[in-house]
Amino acid sequence: MKKRSLFVLLMLVFSLLTGCAGTPVIYYTECNCPGNHTDATPENTPTPVQGAVKTGLAIVANAADSKNAAEVAYDVTYVAVTVDDKGVIGSCIIDSLGAKVTFDAAGAITSDLTAAIPTKNELGDSYGMKAYGGAKYEWNEQAKALADYAVGKTVDELKNGAIDESGKAPAGSDLASTATIYLGGYVSAIEQAVSNAAHLGAQAGDELRLAVISKLDSSVSASADKPGTAQLDSDVTALTLNNATITSCAIDSLQSKVSFDQTGTITTDLTAPILTKNELGENYGMKAWGGAKYEWNEQAASFAAYATGKTAPEVNSIAVNEKTAPTQPDLAASVTIAIGGFQALIAKAVQ
Repeated sequence: MKKRSLFVLLMLVFSLLTGCAGTPVIYYTECNCPGNHTDATPENTPTPVQGAVKTGLAIVANAADSKNAAEVAYDVTYVAVTVDDKGVIGSCIIDSLGAKVTFDAAGAITSDLTAAIPTKNELGDSYGMKAYGGAKYEWNEQAKALADYAVGKTVDELKNGAIDESGKAPAGSDLASTATIYLGGYVSAIEQAVSNAAHLGAQAGDELRLAVISKLDSSVSASADKPGTAQLDSDVTALTLNNATITSCAIDSLQSKVSFDQTGTITTDLTAPILTKNELGENYGMKAWGGAKYEWNEQAASFAAYATGKTAPEVNSIAVNEKTAPTQPDLAASVTIAIGGFQALIAKAVQ
């Protein structure tokens, strides 16, 4: 029995080392081996998360690198987490998006607004940090290393260990061996996701997923009648799965507009915060200006709650009208907006 227990322990460690990319996390467990191994357990062994957990989502965006008569450049970070009531992170996913709308000195858009906008995780090696920047690890690998490092820690523990005064991983640390990019902004986004987290039905051990669908096709060139607009629409969901069943779901959306005139001069304040629809709340204006009974964030939360407990095919089969607004009475009572984009998000997250 003693030899068998040792064998099981070794196999567990081996599987964890070989079964995941990025920085491996080794969980220690009791064995029936001779001797006391208590002192061998490292101080940074992740705290196990058990029972009901909260699901959190954060979107952090800016357009600070935009240039007159050239481009509006969006930089967006997305984070999904599960976290327990003690603030210990149980799982974490980080993704990012760089989207540009180019325009000339006459305010005419020159970029293809119909082109797909993949995230950095979706780009993988095509993002080019290894091929063109000489990096040892690609962006998605470095982001995963930070996400893995966050698991088992509170936000304070993460901030104290993941970054130094420069916002990078401390020199000589295990994290620094994989993550050489600036991490400060991603750590702040993790903190925001934890702050946003709520009990939506997830349990420890459920699989966390993050999906992003973005487009720029509502952007328009400047004219004599009105300014041009570079508009980024980005729909996001963080959800958890138990086998094929959705156990929790959070949805948010970013609708950001940067204006420019017929000389290609940007007229929007690029230092102003870019708020998501959930952050805007009633300031989004569906009730005040559109006469809606429920605001966008309330409707998105109602749809997310309705999707919880269902599989992706069941969510996809929700009856809708020609505008993809739900027609099923129990959902239509609180959701009057189009849900086609939400259904696509769920499908993408579960795939």
